[in-house]
Amino acid sequence: MERPRRRLSGNALELQLLGYRLATAEIIYRMPDHREILQTYIWQDFDIAPQYPVLRRFLDFWHRNLDGPLHAIRVASKGIVQPAEFRFVDGDLRLN
Repeated sequence: MERPRRRLSGNALELQLLGYRLATAEIIYRMPDHREILQTYIWQDFDIAPQYPVLRRFLDFWHRNLDGPLHAIRVASKGIVQPAEFRFVDGDLRLN
């Protein structure tokens, strides 16, 4: 399956069916005016593991536009719904 180059706009279920996972990154960076002080920023979005193109674009933006240099990044992701786990049914049965 060919992966889209840019993140699609859509609801969470559609993104997950396309292979996106909920990714969380702990970004530790140095304060611009006090380089000895470390600060933490938490980023979360749907992304494709293990390349993480959405996170990489965010980090490229950070590097180009923000003064606080990056110190460390820790990434975790979890596929909530896998395409094989989701199927359509023709009907339903209700019990009262």
